[in-house]
Amino acid sequence: MVINMSGGLRTLYANIIVDISHESVDRTFQYIVPSELAAGVRVGSAVLVPFGKGNREHKGYVLKLTDVPEWAPEKMKSILSVIENETGVEADAIRLAAWMRERYGSTMIAALKTVLPVKRKVADKMKRTVVRMGTADEAGRAAERYEAKHQCAKARLMKQLVQHESLPYELVTAKLHVGLPTIRTLEKAGDVRMVTEREYRSAVPRAERRERQYPLSEEQRQAAARVADAVRAGSGEHFLLHGITGSGKTEVYMEIAEQVVQSGKQAIILIPEISLTYQTVMRFYERFGERVAVVHSRLSLGERYDACERAKNGLADVVIGPRSALFTPFERVGVIMIDEEHEPSYKSENMPRYHARDAAFELASYHHASVVLGSATPSLEAYRMAEEGRLSLLRLTKRLTGGMLPNVSVTDMREELKQGNRSMFSDRLSRLLMDRLEKGEQSMLFLNRRGMAGFVSCRACGYVMRCPHCDVSLTQHRGGRLVCHYCGYEQASPPGCPQCGSKYILGFKAGTQQVEDAVKRLLPNARVLRMDADTTRGKESYDEILSSFMNEEADILVGTQMIVKGHDFPKVTLVGILAADLSLNANDYRAGERTFDLLTQAAGRAGRGKRAGEVVIQTYQPEHYSIRYAAGQDYEGFYREEIAYREFLRYPPMGHMLAVQVYASDEEAAARLAQEIKRRTEPLVKEREVLVMGPAPATVRKVKDIFREVLYYKHRDHEPLLLLREETERYLEEKSDREETVLFDMDPMNLI
Repeated sequence: MVINMSGGLRTLYANIIVDISHESVDRTFQYIVPSELAAGVRVGSAVLVPFGKGNREHKGYVLKLTDVPEWAPEKMKSILSVIENETGVEADAIRLAAWMRERYGSTMIAALKTVLPVKRKVADKMKRTVVRMGTADEAGRAAERYEAKHQCAKARLMKQLVQHESLPYELVTAKLHVGLPTIRTLEKAGDVRMVTEREYRSAVPRAERRERQYPLSEEQRQAAARVADAVRAGSGEHFLLHGITGSGKTEVYMEIAEQVVQSGKQAIILIPEISLTYQTVMRFYERFGERVAVVHSRLSLGERYDACERAKNGLADVVIGPRSALFTPFERVGVIMIDEEHEPSYKSENMPRYHARDAAFELASYHHASVVLGSATPSLEAYRMAEEGRLSLLRLTKRLTGGMLPNVSVTDMREELKQGNRSMFSDRLSRLLMDRLEKGEQSMLFLNRRGMAGFVSCRACGYVMRCPHCDVSLTQHRGGRLVCHYCGYEQASPPGCPQCGSKYILGFKAGTQQVEDAVKRLLPNARVLRMDADTTRGKESYDEILSSFMNEEADILVGTQMIVKGHDFPKVTLVGILAADLSLNANDYRAGERTFDLLTQAAGRAGRGKRAGEVVIQTYQPEHYSIRYAAGQDYEGFYREEIAYREFLRYPPMGHMLAVQVYASDEEAAARLAQEIKRRTEPLVKEREVLVMGPAPATVRKVKDIFREVLYYKHRDHEPLLLLREETERYLEEKSDREETVLFDMDPMNLI
């Protein structure tokens, strides 16, 4: 019993999950919370409950507290006790799931399925070995004895065991043609024994352990020492490692991990996409051997299960993978490192729509661990935290190999058009490609395809059609309409450029296949590799293409953003960036930041070896600050200009945004519910001075016959948006008969 606000008594009930596994998390049981335990029971608490017909005591976790019974109270059982100081990995998972539910508006079940490791039982992979029992001489005498009796199979096996103390079972049966019955007979005779042990599956081939290729620079050594000292002290200090491209951030991560492991703690390293950073994974394997676990979505069920089991059983100290690796069942987390922390892939697009950076801070707080965010182009959120003192800033200003940053030039494609050049390549880039081919050096051509959602620009002057209310580009729809997907503003497509009158105002269409074809026309003798979604469908495709290019089996690599993330090709001395302003014109307030990130990362692929590098950026908007600062590799300059824009319009990190997304099979129903949600929240919007944009159609209004509408709420503080979400959730609970689906996204990274 607990006292309610009116002074009366009410009974409190707890929805409890008793057996934590992916197969059963959607089954909860409701228990009465005794009044004497009410003060200590909260969401995430570990409790003892009577379970089953025999009322055996089981440990369970509280998922929800309510005063509404789901069953007749007289038939319900009561919680026996609260388990104090519960510190296991499952308790951490429950706490993290409860935090996700509160922050991102997910269901508790969806949050649990996100954070819990694979629990579905998978058959263990067993390794069998045939081992001789006596000495080599004794095995030889046994072989002679069996040979004299014409027992050829026994003699054959014993002869091999003279030379080898043990043999794999598969080799004995497949190569020596000795069956299991024969082995069992020899076992009874005392000549051999069969040893069976568990073998953990691994998606990465065994690698020989190697020492680091280069000694750490003074900058690297100091950065690693700062983090390792904080981990040993358990201070919970967090860091931003801001290092230029090629400055050796991965070496710093490995040094930190090694020192953390030596101190008896464990390290988690997150990377954007495991399949695109094979080189990084292998470097960790070469440094830590079997103490590394790899976790990612492309693993088989058995490989994922074994990776989690190795972590839980203390057989791994270091885990590496994309955002899901954050939930590896480690009990002694000392540090969480997030490489390329600016990447949008760290934000989940499925419920719960969590950001790995924020979830890492929450998880670290349970262990007094440290978080390290690393990037050459930190997200504005991370750099803002460093400015405010919430992150300690560590800098790497020199390239690891001693090379210089590449020379970057910007080509104005408007001028190329005036001079009659209608090809994909400027005159300068064409000449440099020929030069590198003659010298036997490698080149990369990066097509910036991000943001190709039908924006309209002028090829003659570079003018882009933009929303007058939201400062994002308008999207071209069928019928010539231009639409803003933030506020719903519309206008007709103009017959000519509003700025210069040119007839060359249209959408941009290009692809890597066209670029590859153009390269082959320009350089018929060049060996060209293409890396994009079409050429990397297979599980091993990424590695095969990257290995071929690393082994100099191609002169030119053409690709989208997947070729510019974290790869190190010493022979690349030229990078050409085509259509640099495509991402600049995405209908997204983060367009400038993403453009700067992509161009800076792409430029950083050149000149990483001993030879100087050169970069050509082709653009229709050379005057835009994102392109100017990327060409100069000037992050601070870009940050100052971009943060002023975010401050003026209250975009993150200078404010927060809540996206309310409505999905329905009926177009009018989706629009109607979005309007109803806006009306329902109006009193709270006015009281808290929240800015509302929309509702408006999604960027792609219909997908698989489902129509989509979206509302955006903006405020400087997080708390008013949480209240708005809770108010919307209450309203949706009242409309229990609705067929529409509503999802919430706090500080969205991408528009729907």
